Amino acid sequence: MIRINQLKLSPDCVEPEALLRKKAAKLLRISPLEISTLTIFRKSLDARKKPEIFAVYTVDVKTADEKKIRKRIGNGGGQIQFVEETPYVFPKIETNLLADRPVIVGFGPAGLFCGYMLAKAGYRPLILERGREIHKRKGDVERFWREGVLNPASNVQFGEGGAGAFSDGKLNTSIKDSQGRIRETLRIFVEAGAPEAILYEAKPHIGTDILTEVVSNLRKKIMEWGGEVRFESQVTALLLENGHIRGVEVHGEQIKSDAVILAVGHSARDTFRMLADLHVPMEAKAFAVGLRMEHPREMIDRLQYGKTALSLPAAAYKVTAKTFAGRGVYSFCMCPGGYVVNASSEPGRTAVNGMSYSGRNGANSNSALIVTVSPNDYGGAGPLAGIAFQRRLEERAYEIGQGAVPVERYGDFCSAVYSKDSRAAALLNRKEGDVLPRSGLCGQYPDFLPAIMGAWKYAPVHTILPDFLNTALAEGIDMIGQKMPGFADGDAFLSGVESRTSSPVRILRDETGQSAVKGLYPCGEGAGYAGGITSAAMDGILIAEKVASVYGGVVRYPRK
Repeated sequence: MIRINQLKLSPDCVEPEALLRKKAAKLLRISPLEISTLTIFRKSLDARKKPEIFAVYTVDVKTADEKKIRKRIGNGGGQIQFVEETPYVFPKIETNLLADRPVIVGFGPAGLFCGYMLAKAGYRPLILERGREIHKRKGDVERFWREGVLNPASNVQFGEGGAGAFSDGKLNTSIKDSQGRIRETLRIFVEAGAPEAILYEAKPHIGTDILTEVVSNLRKKIMEWGGEVRFESQVTALLLENGHIRGVEVHGEQIKSDAVILAVGHSARDTFRMLADLHVPMEAKAFAVGLRMEHPREMIDRLQYGKTALSLPAAAYKVTAKTFAGRGVYSFCMCPGGYVVNASSEPGRTAVNGMSYSGRNGANSNSALIVTVSPNDYGGAGPLAGIAFQRRLEERAYEIGQGAVPVERYGDFCSAVYSKDSRAAALLNRKEGDVLPRSGLCGQYPDFLPAIMGAWKYAPVHTILPDFLNTALAEGIDMIGQKMPGFADGDAFLSGVESRTSSPVRILRDETGQSAVKGLYPCGEGAGYAGGITSAAMDGILIAEKVASVYGGVVRYPRK
């Protein structure tokens, strides 16, 4: 197969395949009619020289003349490459060692894809989820946003699809993948109803609205293959014997299994407590916290694209800065044309996230601006110290917002931070050239309002985070504003607290995927091995492979 890179078209091109075929044929010095198939492998937008903007494609071409072309061009490289297709392959099942069906705890992306792969291989997994199925869960979430009535078992964090079901369905990942799991994950999503464009878009996303049906379709496929999914079924105990898992307990019912996959998600704090009490090896890990920042979508589009008559999607951005103290500030889960959402899961605590619908046509764009914290930063002892730190921040956010999402203009946030932090004030008072000046705090859009799912309230957001994090955020945002004029505008909004970026805990596992408790497989974001929908799904696939490798075959229990 021939892969051709850097084919540029106008972003307004409605049917690009014919033009791509002509461009590819010209580079290969053949007729377009000699190309039997042309598949878009990747598409991205190049706005580096705005307002001159291009859609940049990589395509895979098949032709009967490939040998002649290879002989003429050589080994390829550069714009033209010769590649081999390497489809994903699940381990071959031959032996028969597992007496009871495997149990998967949690039905977010990791549990969903682990269950999908095991069901397809004939293992008939039992999946246990504390929350509700996606459509009922959607009703619970919308009621919470509308009326403030929180269901601790069915919310933005818990229920079918996991936290990713209410976060835009962003599928990009920076993970290196030589086994084909990324492509397989995207292919399965498309098969279940996701847009085919996610197979080649540089920043693929499904959208919260479409993701609801995609998740439901994946569950139906698991059940069609003999799997079972039980909702409102929280695991309250693990059954252990001589260092090996023997099953789980749900509502007093004991369910036997020698293979239990823990895919509980990063908010399953009570489960982490249960594991700590059972002395399952865990450790506190670094994670990131911060605040959501909102701007008018039109402003972000103008910053990224310039003034252009082209019809372009809502613009995304990815920004980073390094503060004077050496801390990194960076954007996370950027939602073009999206909303800040109240993502709380515990009474008396407020956490936020961001989401977009598939059209990404909301009036605002938002992103989390976050700073990494380590156990040395948040203090405390033991593997659950990070959870205690998260809870303190969320309790403060709940207190100042009186249950609503607390919101503060960036200019007010900065004034409070810099007046309180003498070190930061001293830095800003140095002679010209020593530091980057603060930018844009005069305010360019005073009539701008937040776009938040759930009640919100003006409040002193600058009192949520510790001073060292507030200072880092203010300095970092100001530095970003130097490169993106208007980003650090005083009228932008900050809301909080963004505390659930990733798990504060890692459940240790070995090369077989198992905990020190044999047969117990920590999996996905909650276990500390993923960060986002795609990486969690890939880890679910990996653990399904590990289970198949250890237990080796189709189960012995009778099929339905």
